[in-house]
Amino acid sequence: MKILLKLLPFFALLALNSCAGYRLGGTKPIALAHVNKIHVPLALNSTQIPRAASFVTNGVVDALVDDGTYLLGTFEDSDARLEVQLYEVTFAAVRTADVNRLRPEELSMTVHLRWRVVDANDVGKVLDSGTSTGRTGLFVEPNLQAAQQSQITDAIQRASISLIARLSDGFGD
Repeated sequence: MKILLKLLPFFALLALNSCAGYRLGGTKPIALAHVNKIHVPLALNSTQIPRAASFVTNGVVDALVDDGTYLLGTFEDSDARLEVQLYEVTFAAVRTADVNRLRPEELSMTVHLRWRVVDANDVGKVLDSGTSTGRTGLFVEPNLQAAQQSQITDAIQRASISLIARLSDGFGD
């Protein structure tokens, strides 16, 4: 019993030492450590999808606000600016019709975003950049364009979440 009482401070010290590397607060990447507010201008749309620029901007702003690591700022009071470009939307057949193998019944839509974070004080200084993708599925309906338009916001939202995860945690797609 006396041995246990003598070893108790050692075990307590050992238990407290196990969380020595833990830090409270965010885990921002080193290049973005000084950034607190980010401005998100209207995204660029290099595709033929109508209104996609506003969908991308709304998706990125929603993901940024939901994450909470950075505050959403205006052009004047931001530390950095997040420029996003929707540069490609690809489709792949997931399931085809039994009668005609060339006619898809279900498609996979992948949205590709290119982005970069620019310092607000020095526009030529790029703090971080990369690409993000988001994928969703859709069933081929008689009006394929309406089906694509209804599902593109889901794919953009997934790509936006991946983008913000990269900015706030340093890892992502």
